[in-house]
Amino acid sequence: MYQKAGSPPFTSVAMCKSSLGGLVAATFTPMTNDNEIHLSVIGQYVDYLVKVQGVRKIFVNGTTGEGMSLSVEERKLVAEEWIKQGKGKLDQVIIHVGALSIKESQELAEHAAKCSASGIAVISPFFFKPQSADVLVEYMKIVASSAPGVPFYYYHLPEMTGVSFNVVDLLDGIEKKIPTFQGLKFTSSDLLDFGQCVNKYKDKFDFLYGKDEILLSAVALGATGAVGSTYNYIGKLYNQMLMDIERGDYKSARERQAEVQEFIGYVNKLGFSVAENKTTMMLFSGIPLGPPRLPLLKCSEEKAAKILAKLKTLGWLN
Repeated sequence: MYQKAGSPPFTSVAMCKSSLGGLVAATFTPMTNDNEIHLSVIGQYVDYLVKVQGVRKIFVNGTTGEGMSLSVEERKLVAEEWIKQGKGKLDQVIIHVGALSIKESQELAEHAAKCSASGIAVISPFFFKPQSADVLVEYMKIVASSAPGVPFYYYHLPEMTGVSFNVVDLLDGIEKKIPTFQGLKFTSSDLLDFGQCVNKYKDKFDFLYGKDEILLSAVALGATGAVGSTYNYIGKLYNQMLMDIERGDYKSARERQAEVQEFIGYVNKLGFSVAENKTTMMLFSGIPLGPPRLPLLKCSEEKAAKILAKLKTLGWLN
């Protein structure tokens, strides 16, 4: 069972020099049943993250937020609302500005800077893919130049993009080409690459891990923070795990990670995508997030019932 929500310093168990550390919730984009963005519930969403889950940093318009399924104008409106509602409540708001068009990425980066975003992130283009790490860095350099002075993060997601250059090689000398480069969101199970990144560049960059189910392993390798969807609704559990590590209680930390693995392992067999993830968040929070946008399908009632039953079995819902 959960203890009272808290926000322990992630950096106390990893790297104290990080400018972006701790748990970062990859936020869902609320939708109406007509598939229009539903901005009016974002204020309630902010309060839930802060007061219930103890999470005060967010990553907006990423994979969980269906950013690639939103229009440029919708992405701007969503970013503006999160920044507006999070003022004085959230510590940092990172806006994902990646797009298939470099012009759209530049436009979104410029907009994020004007809205005083804490940072911006970019995923690699994945239709016409960069043919080398150098090309990808050049692409990021152009996007980053549209938001001078705003911390810039590379969002590494090879399972979705098919762009799988070794990040440790990509980072070599990147700060000379992109002065605002601050670090990366590393969403891959390749812990060899991740570990080499941290070992070689731990004094330069932030290393945010993106696989919630194996976060403990990434922390052991020196992750400075984590970005993930499950931090929206079980952030308390992860914060407790981080406190366990801080105390040197690795047995309890492993038990908490095992709880997460039991849940994620179960729902993955059901087919766990944005729709089912949104449903889980609604079961926890009561916030109407709506369905995902096509081509993603709505979570079926049968799946929702199974997810609810599993949450009750784990004792996660009071």
